Amino acid sequence: MKYVGSKKRIAKDILPILLKNRVKGCYFVDLFMGGCNIVDKVDGNRIANDINSYLVACAEALSKGWLPPKDISEEMYNTVKCNIDKYDKALVGYMGFQLSYGAKWFDCYRKDNIGKRNYSLEAYNNVKKQAEKLKGIKFYNLDYREVPIPPNSVIYCDPPYQNTTSYKANTDEFNYDEFWQWCRVKGQEGHILYISEYNAPDDFECIWQKKILKNLADSKNRDIAIEKLFQYKYRKEPNIISWL
Repeated sequence: MKYVGSKKRIAKDILPILLKNRVKGCYFVDLFMGGCNIVDKVDGNRIANDINSYLVACAEALSKGWLPPKDISEEMYNTVKCNIDKYDKALVGYMGFQLSYGAKWFDCYRKDNIGKRNYSLEAYNNVKKQAEKLKGIKFYNLDYREVPIPPNSVIYCDPPYQNTTSYKANTDEFNYDEFWQWCRVKGQEGHILYISEYNAPDDFECIWQKKILKNLADSKNRDIAIEKLFQYKYRKEPNIISWL
């Protein structure tokens, strides 16, 4: 699914790192799932969470066999935009992100004025293809600190980046100091924790980085950013019991 800040473009680069130390039965926890473009490529036990209830409703519905209409007009888009509470949350989540320009929450309807592309059909085909990969995921719509995380999990965090435009999905100001401290605690509990960000405190090590083009939808305003993956330097080893 399309989503602001999606890691789809770098998934093939970071997934081998995220899964390197994952053992059989270990949970993979995607705490800021966005468009599920990381967790949908992981097998086994999976948990996905996001603070946006519409986004979660859409992903969970897709995982259970629901599909949106193939053809959604600009008129229908604007009707739903002005009457969000009157429509199913899965449909609202789908339209708000997948049919909006730049995947920005109900910014404006994405369309091709030349008539060569049918963006509504493209969005439908994309989520239909992804839906199968979402089956079996346990979804949560919680603050990241409230998600029940099984012992010794692999946790991937892709929070709103500091000093960048906030996502409209987040209704409250994100507290970065609290987030980094939470990461420290989870690392000390024995979880394997990875964080995507541009920068991190000194006790977090950058283990991967790559230059990427930002603003791909706007050819006139393309900036280069350096995506980084961090890991907490200290991690308590899990308590493994050997049965003799």
